[in-house]
Amino acid sequence: MTSRRVSRHARVRMTAAVATVCALSATPLAPRAAAADIPPYTETYRPQFHFTPEKNWMNDPNGLVYHQGEYHLFYQYNPNGNSWGDMSWGHAVSKDLVHWTELPLALSHDDSEMVFSGSAVVDRDNTTGFGTKRNPPMVAVYTSHDKDTGVQAQSLAYSTDRGRTWTKYSGNPVIDIGSKDFRDPKVQWYAPTRSWLMTVSLSAEHKVRFYSSKNLKDWTQLSEFGPSGATGGVWECPDLFPLAVDGDPDNIKWVLVVNINPGGIAGGSAAQYFVGDFDGEKFTAEDKGTYTPPAGTVVQDFEGTDFGSWTSTGTAFGRSPAAGAVEGQGTVDGFDGKGLANSFHSGDGATGTLTSPPFTVDSKYLNFKVGGGRHPHVAGTVMEPGPPPAGTVLADFEGGTYGDWTTTGDAFGTAPATGTLPGQQEVSGFQGGGLVNSFLNGDSTTGTLTSPEFTLDKAYVNFLVGGGHHPVGSDHPTAVELLVDGQVVRSTTGQDGEALNWASWDVKDLAGKQAQIKIVDDNSGGWGHLNVDHIMLSDTQAQPVSQETSVNLVVDGKVVRSATGSNSETLDWASFDMRPYAGKEARIQLVDLNTAGWGHLLADRFTTAETPAKSVVQRADWADYGKDYYAAVSWENTPGGKRYMIGWMNNWDYGGAVPTSPWRGAQSIPREMSLRTVDGRTRLISRPVKSVASLRRPYPASASGITVRNTSRALTDPAARGKALDIEATFSLKDADRFGLKVRTGAGGEETVIGYDTTTQELYVDRTRSGAVDFNSTFPGVQTAPLKAGNGKVKLRILVDWSSVEVFGGNGEAAITDQIFPDPASQGVEVFAENGSAKLDEAVIWHVDSAHK
Repeated sequence: MTSRRVSRHARVRMTAAVATVCALSATPLAPRAAAADIPPYTETYRPQFHFTPEKNWMNDPNGLVYHQGEYHLFYQYNPNGNSWGDMSWGHAVSKDLVHWTELPLALSHDDSEMVFSGSAVVDRDNTTGFGTKRNPPMVAVYTSHDKDTGVQAQSLAYSTDRGRTWTKYSGNPVIDIGSKDFRDPKVQWYAPTRSWLMTVSLSAEHKVRFYSSKNLKDWTQLSEFGPSGATGGVWECPDLFPLAVDGDPDNIKWVLVVNINPGGIAGGSAAQYFVGDFDGEKFTAEDKGTYTPPAGTVVQDFEGTDFGSWTSTGTAFGRSPAAGAVEGQGTVDGFDGKGLANSFHSGDGATGTLTSPPFTVDSKYLNFKVGGGRHPHVAGTVMEPGPPPAGTVLADFEGGTYGDWTTTGDAFGTAPATGTLPGQQEVSGFQGGGLVNSFLNGDSTTGTLTSPEFTLDKAYVNFLVGGGHHPVGSDHPTAVELLVDGQVVRSTTGQDGEALNWASWDVKDLAGKQAQIKIVDDNSGGWGHLNVDHIMLSDTQAQPVSQETSVNLVVDGKVVRSATGSNSETLDWASFDMRPYAGKEARIQLVDLNTAGWGHLLADRFTTAETPAKSVVQRADWADYGKDYYAAVSWENTPGGKRYMIGWMNNWDYGGAVPTSPWRGAQSIPREMSLRTVDGRTRLISRPVKSVASLRRPYPASASGITVRNTSRALTDPAARGKALDIEATFSLKDADRFGLKVRTGAGGEETVIGYDTTTQELYVDRTRSGAVDFNSTFPGVQTAPLKAGNGKVKLRILVDWSSVEVFGGNGEAAITDQIFPDPASQGVEVFAENGSAKLDEAVIWHVDSAHK
């Protein structure tokens, strides 16, 4: 897996504007989850029945194998800190998949390599010679990441003492193709050929490659699969396993899991899967046929010689539709006919808009094709930069010196920069001729720059910021901090882009206090620098400038629907739900306000229709539809041939910013997987392992026969409240558009909404008001999963932990996993219905004991 944290920085430098400007809006820091005097596993957000290491960073599960009565969970681990780095294999074991014992570090990084993701097997016949037939070795097959060259190769380590100590094979690596994107081997014994089978990712090519070996040391390439399905990000952490369809042992299908980052169904990272056949050499996915979008009325197809009644500003879209790619652009495909809107005229540096005439909304959906850069529209931004708000300038860095600001380290030099530094991408968005730029001599330098004290005598602190996204709370931040009494009370970081944009702190609650600004660059890795300018006090909040490349629906002057590209020159279908705006006047506006990498937009075939079009991502199959289920892989060698899977309960969009300490990263609940025919298609089904029920306390709360209409009602049984719950609920459909349960309700209107939308036949989780959500702009939001009611009823299984919800709909055909960070006092459970009534037939709510006891 994890070259993503190395290669991703290189990739982000090329696509710097991927990050949205919304995250620049800074708010008070989320509460720190741990203090030195708090006992381990009792910290504010510490999961109580999901595995977390006692301290430090964890991501992908690795080496999942059952051996001598123990389930082994290895995982990507930084033994030296709470952010990604020094990748090694941590280790834990369990007898029931819910009670875990953390063991000492298994495979450690060293001076030459980091130990990236992989798998483990029990070499029963001692094919490697690492053990004996009486004491067969456990063998780990992992990706060795060369620290000097970045090359990724597959290597071995072995243990003859039940995984407690490990020896790296002296003949490593066993497969080396000289690639920097070749990782995450999943190895299993393939009985028909009495050989080992490896499934490994060619991540940047969106391919999975299969190898065979008799001894785990010498490998022969068999075949490749891909590209297919969703390809908006790198393919990582593949897994291949057989399952019986509908429990029929005579009907075996193979499941190929391919984790993708970014480009997942909910944004960011996710676990995609394919169902098909494997003949010992080649995997063949089931043919899902050619996609035909819904029929409708085309309102703009850009087939004319000009834009017709659509009006343009700027130069990005040119004077007429493009016939494909324009000068300097790669191949553009996926559009219909001969023409499309293409804002790459004059390259990514050009900006502009293309707007339709007004029209009355009289259709349910607007379907269209979109491509280009992934720079979403962000509420609260403005389209044109204006002058800074009136106020008191604390520092504009125009004088050729830092004045009475003090520096430490070597990142900031002795004077402000005048713009872009050697080796740096173009820096833009600063005021005047000077700024703070800690890229001096590259990302490797570190240091601080601190202002003298000043009085907070206005409502806001405004400033311009860009550079690396390493928030306070990570081990090596790049951040602008507000200090009061020596304590950090506000903090903002960059967004992995060189363009500066406005950020603002509301400091009305700190009026009259003495404060300091401290600019911190403690990061020497990728994007390990910060750009800052024009720090000021004002009674007006500065508005960040949009950096979007998006298709927007504008109603009453406001953007109410928006879609963006996926950093691809291939157009794909998107859809706007127009039903809430029936009868209103609207416009379609194509917006390119981005001048950095992928700073352009492609659009075509705007069509009104009765049903929504589906993108490739929506048509793909997903093991989980939430934001926080990634690197999903399964255990080998399990009793009874069961297939248990687990995923990293986080997302690379914000994994390094979640407000937890002294640990960062959790694993999902292990799930028992099966295949079932649903609506004529073979679908992967997941249910929490049965042993979760062993954590239930006796005497659950219950509710039954409750009908709610256009309201939300707390369950009256006091025992229904809690921070760690296992809920089973069944609803009967009536006439409500949406209904369900709200959990972790309480302080300040906090709630995590778990509902069913009858109009779209979707399960959903809404965490926009779930607690701390402001640490990253992509965190708040709503995740949805397709789910049809069965016989007029909707069944839910909900696992609520101190910082997560896992929702399983129906009989496990829909799953949504989301982290949440609510106030500990938010413990309520409510039943609700919107725009009509629904009936809660029954809900049983168990309190869940801590697995740490």
